[in-house]
Amino acid sequence: MISINNLTVSYGSWTLLDGVSFHISESDKIGLVGKNGAGKSTLLKLICGLQNPTSGQIDKPVHLRIGYLPQIMEHHRGRTVMEETMTAFDALLALEREMDAISAELAERTDYESDAYFGLIERMNEISDTLNVSHSEPPRVQAERTLLGLGFKDEDFDRLTETFSQGWNMRIELAKILLSAPDVLLLDEPTNHLDIESIEWLEDYLKRYHGSLMLVSHDRKFLDNVTNRTVEVMLGHIHDYKVPYSQYVTLRAERLSQQTAAYENQQRMIEKTEDFINRFRYKATKSNQVQSRIKALEKLDRIEIDETDNVRLTVKFPPAPRAGDVVFKGTDLTVGYPQKVVFRDAQIEIRRGEKVALIGRNGEGKTTLMRVVAGELDPISGEARLGHNVHIGYFAQNQEDILDKNDTVFGTLDRIATAENRTKLRDILAQFLFRGEDIDKKVSVLSGGERARLGMAKLMLQPYNLLALDEPTNHMDIKSKDILKQALKAYDGTLLVVSHDRDFLDGLVDKMYEFRDGKVREHLGSVTEFLQKRKMETLQELERRFPKGEAAKPADPVKSTARQEFQVRKTESKEARKLRSRIAFLEDEIAKREKEMAAIEKILSAPTEKDDVMELTRDYLEKKRDLDARTAEWEKLMEETL
Repeated sequence: MISINNLTVSYGSWTLLDGVSFHISESDKIGLVGKNGAGKSTLLKLICGLQNPTSGQIDKPVHLRIGYLPQIMEHHRGRTVMEETMTAFDALLALEREMDAISAELAERTDYESDAYFGLIERMNEISDTLNVSHSEPPRVQAERTLLGLGFKDEDFDRLTETFSQGWNMRIELAKILLSAPDVLLLDEPTNHLDIESIEWLEDYLKRYHGSLMLVSHDRKFLDNVTNRTVEVMLGHIHDYKVPYSQYVTLRAERLSQQTAAYENQQRMIEKTEDFINRFRYKATKSNQVQSRIKALEKLDRIEIDETDNVRLTVKFPPAPRAGDVVFKGTDLTVGYPQKVVFRDAQIEIRRGEKVALIGRNGEGKTTLMRVVAGELDPISGEARLGHNVHIGYFAQNQEDILDKNDTVFGTLDRIATAENRTKLRDILAQFLFRGEDIDKKVSVLSGGERARLGMAKLMLQPYNLLALDEPTNHMDIKSKDILKQALKAYDGTLLVVSHDRDFLDGLVDKMYEFRDGKVREHLGSVTEFLQKRKMETLQELERRFPKGEAAKPADPVKSTARQEFQVRKTESKEARKLRSRIAFLEDEIAKREKEMAAIEKILSAPTEKDDVMELTRDYLEKKRDLDARTAEWEKLMEETL
């Protein structure tokens, strides 16, 4: 369906993608993986036509409809959530208006036998067919169900989009894309701003989606649940695996191990051959053998090992100046905006040296409190006060809005550097993987992960004693997250961090403030202790509207059809997930038994004296019985899915 042919993208002498070729078919659900800045987002932009390659081409059908969700996007203002979402149906609504106009014209005309009259009838039939296919249900119902699935509430539908955070506006854009029902979905980190229920809903949607999908995500579980193919972008080249993410990791390790072993064996053989040639090159009795081996070396197909990108961050924050005992104190804090109060009567105290996490559902006030601490927002009531000699380094979630897109990487730091640290800028940038020509890149061409790293580099220019980090790992790859975590653990100042990443927070923070239902609650101890107390496995479970085991309120009979259908589909999807999980388990077991039986068959075909043929035969028959039983169960379950 889409063919990427010998695609190259260069910026001056630096090549991002080098002769990339692969094909996207109708049934492909591809996970696009690789380090930050490897070219994943660029590849998506090339496919949907927002960027042109330096050379090569992309072939796709003329009428192919592509839905693209970028990492960084412009959000529309001046409309309600529902009004903005309904723009997904603009083309269909235009057809409906045309249908009404034709109906009105036909009612007035009397030239029933004319070509013009028949032309109107034909056009009306065409529109009717299109609307019948697209309108299996009213657009408003489709929009409500999608918005509910992505975490909005009924009362949110009439709120203006500008009253929502960037993350919630991203959900509106995602809803519009899904409702437009494109042939191909290109999604660049869609789960970054989603809570657990919305992620699960999106997983179910993408599993049922009949078009092609290419997805960029650092969420391993999400990739495993949604994709059936993994394309890795590394050092300008791609490696294509026809398996989901976890299997790709295993196969990639096996491939590199086999390559390395084959390379080492060949190098030993080459070394021995060259040694023989050098020793006997001038002996007449060995001349034929020497010439034969020289020719063999010339014809040898040399094995090469795929390059791997092992460059890593080396982050170390400057020592923190001493601050007062209390770094921040909020007393009876009520915080929000003119349109909405986010939380009320909060008591918050952060002491010197503490490492504190703000956790809870999106939209409950974590980022809002960060803005209060940073001095960007005044509370509605109560007192918010920074302690003595506190110097705050604030990493905001929306780095794309803060950084100057027209500036360079080096210029971003140079503009705010002091005379003392200006000579260290290249070293600081190198810590965050901006080396060589990278420092001359424009901010506008950086990926989300690279912008996050650049925003973090800015914090190295001054010795802050309070770091306030709002979702610092959102666009970071797994290695970068681990290294940042170690740097923050070693940091001797105070840390305030917003994150829903349990692995990142576990072992890093010793206190948490939970934001829920307009209240802020303090929890002392580690993330693990907090989750054990709440009987949860992940921090994302905090984001459920109803915790596990807690029943929702009885359904209101006047609630919309969309909500009822959403709840039914949600229940069905849980049963479907259990069924799919069992099928996947059986498929793994069947493949394992077949592999084991094949190994025994190989031995039995040419047994040695050491092989116990009777024992091997018994083992083979036992595995065959197990295989037959699992195959029968698999066939039965597959029938249930039809």
